[in-house]
Amino acid sequence: MTAMNELTGSLPPAATRHPLAWVPTLYLAQGLPFYAVALVAGLMFKSMGVPNEQIARWTGVLGLAWVFKALWSPFLELARSKKGVVVSFQLAGGLALGAVALALQLPVWFGVSIALFAVVALASATHDIAADGIYIASLTERQQAAYAGWQGAFFNAAKFLSLGALVILAGYLEVRMGPAQAWATVFGLLGTLMAALGLYHLWALPLGARSGARPQGSARGAATTLLDVVRAFFAKPGIWMAILFIILFRAGEGQIQTIGPLFLRDARAIGGLGLTTAQVGAVYGTAGTIAFLVGSIAGGYFTALLGLRRAMPWLIIAMNLPNAVFWYLSVAQPESLGIIAAGLGVEMFGYGFGFVGVILFIMQVVASGPYQTAHYALGTGFMQLGFVLFKMVSGDIQAALGYRQFFLWVLLAALPVLVLSRFMRLEADGKLSAS
Repeated sequence: MTAMNELTGSLPPAATRHPLAWVPTLYLAQGLPFYAVALVAGLMFKSMGVPNEQIARWTGVLGLAWVFKALWSPFLELARSKKGVVVSFQLAGGLALGAVALALQLPVWFGVSIALFAVVALASATHDIAADGIYIASLTERQQAAYAGWQGAFFNAAKFLSLGALVILAGYLEVRMGPAQAWATVFGLLGTLMAALGLYHLWALPLGARSGARPQGSARGAATTLLDVVRAFFAKPGIWMAILFIILFRAGEGQIQTIGPLFLRDARAIGGLGLTTAQVGAVYGTAGTIAFLVGSIAGGYFTALLGLRRAMPWLIIAMNLPNAVFWYLSVAQPESLGIIAAGLGVEMFGYGFGFVGVILFIMQVVASGPYQTAHYALGTGFMQLGFVLFKMVSGDIQAALGYRQFFLWVLLAALPVLVLSRFMRLEADGKLSAS
């Protein structure tokens, strides 16, 4: 039997492999294109002279692909296997990332690169639906909690592979060959890595069973299922409170993740820290990487031990440590790269530890029921909506307030979700409601 047969789902399911053989790499492949669009593209645009407001606005618009991905999730049930969908879109995303390298050589590089990033975003968002479906279908609820730390760690490890090693490389090459050629090299490497992960997953991934409620083999059946999925989702008791909770969970993060790296790059005279591209990569790729991986894995096991209800307040507090760190850095403006790296280490530990909370809330509480995969896609779509909404306005807010007042605003923006959590009742059996 050929690899192409397996890609199309014609092979029988492979022998069960340990989750660590595929969970880390699956979520690394999920994270790479996401962070390429959300963060790496922004640093590239910064190096090439694009203003903060445009960077935040355009990368925010591109993020809408992850918001609306649930609208086509039922149509993916027509595929013969979720594995085939995952591998196909990993390869497609790799091709589009590689094409960005060529676009940077054109006079109209900005418009063409935005269009290619849109292709990357759509491919990645579609891939995520099937990838999450494989995770949910292949693991028990206890395994989902235990491996949520690995899931989150390697999704966001993609951030540090991109924002660490590859940005360091970009900074090194910028000095020697200019921004366009430097970033072309980086995106060529990203595209190659995505293609390599796709080929690995031909072997490593389980096929992924279709969900319990699926369309009857036609686009019309898929459209009918989509309507049922949406009705069932919004009929859940307490769903609107849950949606508000999910959106506000990322209010601070959506702004910090956009403006934070730009703050590190901007000159001290205008409130930034004046780091080079390579230095930004170094501080994120060293202490930040280690702290994030430790925080993510610890957060998963912490939540598995206490249960989601008891763990949630601590996860929210941890999630907002990054906001306090950036406010401190904007006030103190330390010159020591070691102090900056230590601060970003605290930031990344808190972010990794706390992010587990919203993932498990969506997976085990919001997405429960016969349409678990599709409802998880809807839930993560609202999670991304919160990220995108706050991301899109972050550049304008920062330009109006300056960095120090902006980070103070972000601290205040993180308070509503902590207050709202006091009114959320999280049930271990997957029910959700508001008290």
